[in-house]
Amino acid sequence: MTRLLASVKSLTEAHLALACGADIIDLKNPETGVLGALPLDTVARVVQMVDRRSMVSATLGDLPMQPQILSEAAARMAATGVDFIKVGFFNAEKTCIAALAGKARLIAVLFADRGYDFSLLADFADAGFVGVMLDTADKTNGGLRSQMDAGTLQKFVERARSLGLVTGLAGSLRLEDVPDLIKLGPDYLGFRGALCAGTERNRNLDSSRLSALQNAIQCLSDETIRAAS
Repeated sequence: MTRLLASVKSLTEAHLALACGADIIDLKNPETGVLGALPLDTVARVVQMVDRRSMVSATLGDLPMQPQILSEAAARMAATGVDFIKVGFFNAEKTCIAALAGKARLIAVLFADRGYDFSLLADFADAGFVGVMLDTADKTNGGLRSQMDAGTLQKFVERARSLGLVTGLAGSLRLEDVPDLIKLGPDYLGFRGALCAGTERNRNLDSSRLSALQNAIQCLSDETIRAAS
């Protein structure tokens, strides 16, 4: 079953996402990069507020691919009690993957518009990462589906699943993308801009948009499950 990941930038938005039934409340600061991190104390307050009523993930930040920097940042973020930590891999650095092995419940983020190396999926699995996701780095140059065709997305999801990894798809996704992406069977779809009032991802969340996406994902996932049974 595919679930909804809603990216939020504050405790107030986290309250709204929880009230609207988001399956994963994802903490990030869209004003400081594609995976901009929120302050650790904000993450800890959201974790405390959510109190296991939903899963909580947090981005580690747009950090340089240096093993010690990533390892220390992951340890600090893990101390907040967050369920998952998203780590962006802007280039293939196997030394960084090895440095993060066993540090926390990690989700590796690869970028469809920055070049991607699916052979790394096995390295993430061997290092004990929980999952992998595809995203886009440039939010002004088209969404995920304009950067990668359905066949390649399907191969990503199937390969990751075969390795026991949770799979996520994100990158300027819209409501109209949901039906085709649900068919690929990812574990979750991630949204930010489509949840905001207006067209900019740094604006505040809109509860009606969040509820519409939540309902669409729920209904289409249920239909897919029934069709397969």
